[in-house]
Amino acid sequence: MASSPLGRPTRGTTGTNRLRRNDRWIAASDALRRASDPLVVDLGYGASGVTAFELAARLVRVRHDVEVLGLEIDPTRVATAEAQLAEVRAGRAPFAADLPVSFARGGFEVPLPDGRRAAVIRAMNVLRQYDEQDVPDAWARMTARLAADGLLFEGTCDEIGRVASWIDIDARAQPQRFTISLRLAELERPSIVAERLPKALIHRNVPGERIHALLVHLDREWDRAAPLSTFGATQRFLAAVGALRDQGWPVTGGRTRWRLGELTLPWEAVAPLPS
Repeated sequence: MASSPLGRPTRGTTGTNRLRRNDRWIAASDALRRASDPLVVDLGYGASGVTAFELAARLVRVRHDVEVLGLEIDPTRVATAEAQLAEVRAGRAPFAADLPVSFARGGFEVPLPDGRRAAVIRAMNVLRQYDEQDVPDAWARMTARLAADGLLFEGTCDEIGRVASWIDIDARAQPQRFTISLRLAELERPSIVAERLPKALIHRNVPGERIHALLVHLDREWDRAAPLSTFGATQRFLAAVGALRDQGWPVTGGRTRWRLGELTLPWEAVAPLPS
């Protein structure tokens, strides 16, 4: 347990299934699947431990030996999560009684027992309240607790988990990939994600910056693909993303991921321009 956790408490807003899109991404990651010690940290889980429970329930299907540790700065939130865990252990919750979850107090220093290092650290909706200049130090502190092949997933989503984006950051605190994940049903425009960009990008959504160009081009191709709406939003999104790739955007992942409303690019494609 950290005596002086680093950071500030989040707003604490937590919703059932809010982080399902990021859960799915982590479950598919090599950082989890190939880890020698599949320890996963849910940092800043909020006023309820539900996101850690959901994360563990999804990841155990991929790695039966996974462990999920929920960390929060506020001791009251830790106590709440531990009370929820007691209900799980007693069989009075919709999760398996032996779900591999625990909770502790901690912040950006990511306190881990017995000198262990995390395969994955998830920090969603944690850096929104910080200044952009604070981001590199926060990344460095968190990634210092990763295994050599581990990843930090840092980003933001809306309150009900329909709009999300995140950055994959390696153990050297170097961002590798940027992902947008959208619920396609009833989607008006992909650029709605502008409101939920990670702190490192949200203030860079202005003309002349790469992230702005991406969202402008994605909206344009979404509009051009409007006739395909007859066949569903998925077909429209597939066409829009395919068109981006054809124009030279280094889109990765393939149609299997695109069908999920995901668009992933190397970090260099959206990284802020030097000041």
